[in-house]
Amino acid sequence: MKASVTILGFRHSVYQRVARIALHEKNVEFRVKEVDPFDPEEAERLRDLHPFGRVPVLRHGSFDLYETSAITRYVDAAFDGPRLVPEDPRAAARMAQAIAVVDAYGYWPMIRQVFARRVFAPNEDSACNEAEVARGLAASRTVIEALEAIAADGRILTGDAITLADCHLGAMMDYFTRAPEGAALIQSQPHLDSWWRRMRARPSITGLDQQRR
Repeated sequence: MKASVTILGFRHSVYQRVARIALHEKNVEFRVKEVDPFDPEEAERLRDLHPFGRVPVLRHGSFDLYETSAITRYVDAAFDGPRLVPEDPRAAARMAQAIAVVDAYGYWPMIRQVFARRVFAPNEDSACNEAEVARGLAASRTVIEALEAIAADGRILTGDAITLADCHLGAMMDYFTRAPEGAALIQSQPHLDSWWRRMRARPSITGLDQQRR
């Protein structure tokens, strides 16, 4: 479906990737405009659209929207395509629960500690902080075990009907499993591992490193 949709985001931002996965799964055509929130001048211009100078921001015609959860909810409601919010109230509740868990408890240890220190820093010619990775892995285990229990419930994270939880977790897991320790932790959880093996093969995930312009 053609739509005048633009995502303003930073190519490394996991939340920009969440928004892109949702758009892709909804079959919405969109473009990405690269904005670096760590550049003072770009961050200042970004504040015209986002008072906190963060990414992503969605632009749909004259409508601007920030905050990833708001963006993905809007994408599901505003466009035709597969439903990303389950009709069943318990499945929808599990979806919201999984998103809340990974956003509140998973982002920092999985992305900022494990991925950023083990994978991103060496790629940027910086030393890996092993102590920080260890702390991140310890905190990530509780998160992964909680998500395993949600997946075992069978209402979401099955790899079949995609929900907004798959979009949020998919972006996080794509980064987290690039660290060998992260991949091993996921593989130790049978339901989550089964889900991730199916999810990572989807075009919405395999195309993440190919940013549209």
